[in-house]
Amino acid sequence: MNKPNVVQKFPFKTSVEANKKYYWCKCGLSSKQPFCDGSHEGTDFLPEKVTFETDKDVYFCGCKMSNNGAMCDGTHKDL
Repeated sequence: MNKPNVVQKFPFKTSVEANKKYYWCKCGLSSKQPFCDGSHEGTDFLPEKVTFETDKDVYFCGCKMSNNGAMCDGTHKDL
Protein backbone atom coordinates (compact mmCIF):
# COMPACT_ATOMS: atom_id res chain seq x y z
CA MET A 1 0.00 0.00 0.00
CA ASN A 2 1.77 3.14 -1.20
CA LYS A 3 -1.22 5.51 -1.26
CA PRO A 4 -3.71 6.09 1.54
CA ASN A 5 -7.31 4.98 1.23
CA VAL A 6 -9.63 7.94 0.58
CA VAL A 7 -12.19 7.70 3.40
CA GLN A 8 -14.41 10.59 2.33
CA LYS A 9 -14.18 13.70 0.17
CA PHE A 10 -14.91 16.15 2.98
CA PRO A 11 -13.32 16.81 6.38
CA PHE A 12 -14.22 15.41 9.78
CA LYS A 13 -15.40 18.29 12.00
CA THR A 14 -14.20 17.41 15.50
CA SER A 15 -14.25 19.14 18.88
CA VAL A 16 -10.78 18.85 20.44
CA GLU A 17 -9.47 19.53 23.92
CA ALA A 18 -6.42 21.60 24.80
CA ASN A 19 -3.20 19.64 25.40
CA LYS A 20 -4.81 16.26 24.62
CA LYS A 21 -2.92 14.00 22.17
CA TYR A 22 -4.79 12.93 19.04
CA TYR A 23 -3.50 10.36 16.55
CA TRP A 24 -4.84 11.07 13.07
CA CYS A 25 -5.11 8.06 10.74
CA LYS A 26 -2.88 8.56 7.68
CA CYS A 27 -3.60 5.23 5.95
CA GLY A 28 -7.39 5.56 5.72
CA LEU A 29 -7.99 2.01 7.01
CA SER A 30 -9.05 2.80 10.59
CA SER A 31 -12.61 2.02 11.67
CA LYS A 32 -12.39 4.95 14.14
CA GLN A 33 -11.95 7.76 11.59
CA PRO A 34 -10.41 10.25 11.67
CA PHE A 35 -8.32 8.62 14.36
CA CYS A 36 -5.96 5.66 14.30
CA ASP A 37 -7.05 2.22 15.50
CA GLY A 38 -3.84 0.37 14.51
CA SER A 39 -5.12 -0.82 11.12
CA HIS A 40 -1.97 0.56 9.48
CA GLU A 41 -0.01 -2.50 10.68
CA GLY A 42 1.85 -3.95 7.71
CA THR A 43 1.69 -0.71 5.69
CA ASP A 44 4.19 2.12 5.26
CA PHE A 45 1.90 4.49 7.17
CA LEU A 46 2.05 5.68 10.76
CA PRO A 47 -0.48 7.93 12.52
CA GLU A 48 0.23 11.63 12.94
CA LYS A 49 0.20 12.92 16.53
CA VAL A 50 -1.46 16.32 16.91
CA THR A 51 -2.21 18.52 19.91
CA PHE A 52 -3.97 21.86 20.27
CA GLU A 53 -3.40 24.79 22.60
CA THR A 54 -7.10 25.50 23.14
CA ASP A 55 -10.43 23.69 23.14
CA LYS A 56 -11.98 24.25 19.72
CA ASP A 57 -13.57 22.71 16.63
CA VAL A 58 -11.13 21.60 13.92
CA TYR A 59 -11.42 19.92 10.53
CA PHE A 60 -9.38 16.73 10.19
CA CYS A 61 -8.61 15.64 6.62
CA GLY A 62 -10.95 12.89 5.40
CA CYS A 63 -9.35 12.25 2.02
CA LYS A 64 -5.88 11.60 3.51
CA MET A 65 -4.29 13.73 0.75
CA SER A 66 -4.01 17.11 2.52
CA ASN A 67 -0.75 19.01 2.14
CA ASN A 68 -1.43 20.34 5.63
CA GLY A 69 -1.00 17.01 7.42
CA ALA A 70 -3.95 16.06 9.62
CA MET A 71 -5.79 19.31 8.94
CA CYS A 72 -8.00 19.69 5.87
CA ASP A 73 -6.67 22.06 3.20
CA GLY A 74 -9.41 21.53 0.61
CA THR A 75 -7.46 19.00 -1.49
CA HIS A 76 -10.56 16.75 -1.50
CA LYS A 77 -12.23 19.21 -3.89
CA ASP A 78 -9.78 18.18 -6.64
CA LEU A 79 -10.18 14.41 -6.26
